[in-house]
Amino acid sequence: MVGCECSVCTSADPRDQRTRHGAVVELGEERRLLVDTPPELRLQLVRSGIKGVDAVWYTHLHADHVHGIDDLRIFTVRSKRAFPAYVPEGALEGLHQRFSYIFDPRVQPSRGSSKPSIHLHPIRRGTPLEVLGRTFTPVAVPHGPVTVFGFRVGSLGYVTDAKRLPDPALETLRGVRILVLNALWFGNPHPTHFNVEEAVEAARKVGAERTFLTHITHRVRHEELVARLPDGVEPAFDGLKVEIQEEATK
Repeated sequence: MVGCECSVCTSADPRDQRTRHGAVVELGEERRLLVDTPPELRLQLVRSGIKGVDAVWYTHLHADHVHGIDDLRIFTVRSKRAFPAYVPEGALEGLHQRFSYIFDPRVQPSRGSSKPSIHLHPIRRGTPLEVLGRTFTPVAVPHGPVTVFGFRVGSLGYVTDAKRLPDPALETLRGVRILVLNALWFGNPHPTHFNVEEAVEAARKVGAERTFLTHITHRVRHEELVARLPDGVEPAFDGLKVEIQEEATK
């Protein structure tokens, strides 16, 4: 947090040094799905040694999840093809308006420059879709007036910026081995996000083997989360890698 001198912002523990929400899901060799494009995207990819991604899944259009979109240009320049982006159906127009220089074909970069070339695919509630050769089932969750779209792919369930898991979301997520959920802090319920206690209860209902909490704020240290969370629930941190062993039939 800019200008903050709290115990998290001044912590020497690298797990307390949190950038904004993003993830990469590796789907076999040379197939990587990026989840959101946060403002720190370039720095995150460089730090993690990720040299390429093949598509992006946008959960919703809040600035902390989208405003690194220009950093996709390196992938379109290298591949010389449009980059596939999966976007909630109701957010397509907003993305066009917010980044008209990308999506308006009349806007051409000047000589020696470039812009991302992005091909948008709609995410529709309750409609599975093929992404990089795998079936993704959208998971719609409420985030204030916004509907956020997480997903399930194989044994992974991924949900960010949720306040609750409606029954259809729970039904889709049951049986995952790894679950990712957002959680801000302990106590003091937030109107549009899970706090830690709410996220733990939601994880209990899903019943995953391991749940990782993400989107954590500077109000709680990593070591405090480790000490207070129940078995099977862990705090995520920048640079975390988790391997998921899929069943042979999946």
